[in-house]
Amino acid sequence: MKFPIETIIFDLDGTLRHNVPSADDVSYNFALQMGVSDLPGRQRKGTRWSHYYWAQSDELLKDITEFGNGIEDGFWRNYAYRYLKALGVPDDQAQDWAGPLWQFIDTEFNPENRLHPCVPEMLTTLKGAGYQLGLVSNRTNSCHEECENLGLLAYLDFAYVAGEVDAWKPDPRIFDRAIEITGSPPERIVYVGDNYYADMVGAKSAGLQPVLLDPKSTFPEVECLVIAVLDELMDILQKG
Repeated sequence: MKFPIETIIFDLDGTLRHNVPSADDVSYNFALQMGVSDLPGRQRKGTRWSHYYWAQSDELLKDITEFGNGIEDGFWRNYAYRYLKALGVPDDQAQDWAGPLWQFIDTEFNPENRLHPCVPEMLTTLKGAGYQLGLVSNRTNSCHEECENLGLLAYLDFAYVAGEVDAWKPDPRIFDRAIEITGSPPERIVYVGDNYYADMVGAKSAGLQPVLLDPKSTFPEVECLVIAVLDELMDILQKG
């Protein structure tokens, strides 16, 4: 770490909590069933694309304008098409398979909502060490009820989502409230997230110290601090 740390902020989805199975695994396995070859690095391409897409990409903003804000089936069928194209599926096949892929996800995807196993102990340790702890999510609607059900709010000094501040990662303005709430200089705040394009780019732009959670080495080339599991964060903080 470049400076002593006072505050640690976490992303929610894919960081503190995750779906089991993941949408990424389910989508990729469906593509394999449809006939896509399981070539080395192919799933990573799809994962990287989805992270890029949800980081307020030009494609996402275009699709929201055309199809609505993630509510209509047309939006999700188009998303499935874009995902298949990211895997390298030819355009005509991607067009044919997009509908079945979205229908399968819509009807069959019912994941469990789980905390990463180390989260309660890690947050207890960080809280006991005197760090201010927060959560900043790119969701549109409040996550307080879900965080309460997951047992997260007991550890957090604050939690808010992009929709509450009208700024979505990687827009650095999403972190302004956290800086105001904590009183910590940006360089003394760590932000931990799993999406390089949204979390790391946004945190760095805001002057925070970014730490990427990357258990599958989806982003092997990045220059920020990287951890494979959340409790590796403790080692980084102890080393300073």
